[in-house]
Amino acid sequence: MSRIPSSEITPLQQYLDRRRLLAGLGAVGLGGLAAACGVSGSGGGSGSDSDATGAAAQPTPLELRAGSTTDEFGDALTPLEAVTGYNNFYEFSTNKESVAGMAGSLVTRPWTLDVGGLVAKPRTYDLDELTQRFGSEERIYRLRCVEGWSMVIPWQGFPLAALLAEAQPLGKATHVRLETVFRPEQLPGQRSAFYSWPYVEGLRLDEAMHDLAILSTGLYGKDLLPQNGAPLRLVVPWKYGFKSIKSIVRIDLVDEPPTSLWMNAAPGEYGFYANVNPEVDHPRWTQANERRIGDLGRRRTRMFNGYADATGYGRQASGRGKSVAELYAGMDLSRNF
Repeated sequence: MSRIPSSEITPLQQYLDRRRLLAGLGAVGLGGLAAACGVSGSGGGSGSDSDATGAAAQPTPLELRAGSTTDEFGDALTPLEAVTGYNNFYEFSTNKESVAGMAGSLVTRPWTLDVGGLVAKPRTYDLDELTQRFGSEERIYRLRCVEGWSMVIPWQGFPLAALLAEAQPLGKATHVRLETVFRPEQLPGQRSAFYSWPYVEGLRLDEAMHDLAILSTGLYGKDLLPQNGAPLRLVVPWKYGFKSIKSIVRIDLVDEPPTSLWMNAAPGEYGFYANVNPEVDHPRWTQANERRIGDLGRRRTRMFNGYADATGYGRQASGRGKSVAELYAGMDLSRNF
């Protein structure tokens, strides 16, 4: 498939105008468009923080109205064309700017998700059933790639915790294993013998149950495109982007940490946790700063991508749940990288 012409891509301003209109009509009854938590903060799209942890720019928990055009630090949304045209998806290609033009080969309907392993209620879901059962809400999250670039994306989706709770994890379940579709005939990158396909990723169970971790089915108010991980992908905003596995077909509860594709490919460079940590460099480059796509300069990277104090999306003020930082209390994050 050739690259989608710019004339067929919804302009960012048109999307934002639509969101402002909906905000004016009120968020009640707008289920899928109801934004959750966000806060006002210093800086615009090209600003930077005073230190790597973002301590000088700590936001105040506030409800974010539908129609917000920034994240809680005041960083502007990354333009739609960049989000859909600059993609890491090795199942297609290692060239980020080639993925969108190749992604039409992936057939995303019909699609099913198997949930099993150490659960009391294993089952197979149809994609439409997932959205009908668990709903959809907007989450404006920062995406920080291990390669040192970042975006701000308005996702649509639902908490992974809701799906796992319905499956009823057994007492011996400690981790969640996620697996991407394996179709070499549609995903030419999977013909490479260098990687251990299919793509596998994993989380500790408490990480997966954190409210910030979502299964996304869309962005910018539209269904996910194949290059963004259609039709179902994980989004874990406090971890490097490669943890947010795309085009998921299977989720299993297990009793040990899963070995991911990148752990197999380069165990000295990619660990299980992959938390955004500006104090631990990649063996081949610094993680202390990043390039926001669309900006000319670089900005300092925040610890846990700025989500250290987050307990949930829209739930910071209530105090429910653990903050992201509390998930790793007492751990040596330089060793557990």
